[in-house]
Amino acid sequence: MPSRSLSYPVFDADNHLYETTDSFTRHLPREYDGLIKYVEVAGRTKIAIRNVISDYIPNPTFEVVAAPGAQEEYFRSGNQDGKSYREILGKPIRALAGFRDPAERIKIMDDLGLDGALMWPTLASLLEERLSDDPVATHAVIHALNQWMHDDWTFNYQNRIFPTPVINLGIVEEGIKELEWVLERGARVVLIRPAPVPGLHGKRSFALPEFDPFWAKVAEADILVGLHASDSGYQRYVNEWEGIGDGEMLPFKGATAFSQIMRHFSRPIVDTMTSVIAHGLCTRFPTLKFAPIENGSNWVRPVLEALEFAYSFSPRAFDEDPVEVFKRNIYVHPFHEENPVGLCELIGSDRVLFGSDWPHPEGLADPITFVDDLKGLPDDDVRKVMGGNLAGLLHVA
Repeated sequence: MPSRSLSYPVFDADNHLYETTDSFTRHLPREYDGLIKYVEVAGRTKIAIRNVISDYIPNPTFEVVAAPGAQEEYFRSGNQDGKSYREILGKPIRALAGFRDPAERIKIMDDLGLDGALMWPTLASLLEERLSDDPVATHAVIHALNQWMHDDWTFNYQNRIFPTPVINLGIVEEGIKELEWVLERGARVVLIRPAPVPGLHGKRSFALPEFDPFWAKVAEADILVGLHASDSGYQRYVNEWEGIGDGEMLPFKGATAFSQIMRHFSRPIVDTMTSVIAHGLCTRFPTLKFAPIENGSNWVRPVLEALEFAYSFSPRAFDEDPVEVFKRNIYVHPFHEENPVGLCELIGSDRVLFGSDWPHPEGLADPITFVDDLKGLPDDDVRKVMGGNLAGLLHVA
């Protein structure tokens, strides 16, 4: 049961589902047989993409997982005792039915005091980086994933669970087709990786004008664009600095001192948000709504300061004040261990979203407790952050 009951609707911007082992392959065309498979390695099941085993997610079957909120105190207070990662995670649990079934998830949400939630995939965050040199295959796998998601979760379950189909823009026309497909099936939010887009002729920002036909349809549909933390391909920079070759991103293994510091700078979301503003996307389409999810908020003030600095010295490079663009188009989900009240003061309480990361171990075991970190805000602002803002973005009465 939740620690308390709130008198207003609570909408969580950051809940997760756990994929089944056929989530990428159930609908994958036959010509891609073997592209993604599960293999046994030393008695453990691993996922392999193009016959390359990935350790990005240590247990890709999700039969046994860390308990929700297992790392909550770690993120709030640090690790002065120097506990190992395994010690911090504690005893694992068997996966609950509600991790994979929307009807069962509704029961859990009732117990947690959640009226609505965005439902992000978990394993899907490894796909695009590991297929980055093959845009055609990427689109095929992403569409297969979205078909599975619609089969098992729908894109709007009882106006309470809003799964987030993935859109890849490697081939713009294919991205438009995917957007139209998910819109026809009731999607209220889409997930786009915060990273340069690998295409047939190299990588580039999705904020460049060549993608405007896609963004015109997003604006017309008035659909929320989620930019959930993912493998954005930045591990290559850490590898170059540390001289360790081509190792993949391993977010759930112990980090080196250098990589731990680099993570703090949140470069993928910083660069993505800078691009959507500085490359003029939000000016060409001023009604677009972007929500960086599970990226925290400590990056926001430095970005606003950089935008203000650039505008003061090169105003002709911008069509409008970039700080105002940020406050118009961007909705931020702060981590529970940060300062959400300060974020509200910085960008306005109508641009801040509550999210618990449930059931992941990094998040909150009891999502409602996020309200404790909003002490000092007017009641109307608390209501906005805890659910009103997200409900409005999803067009839920």
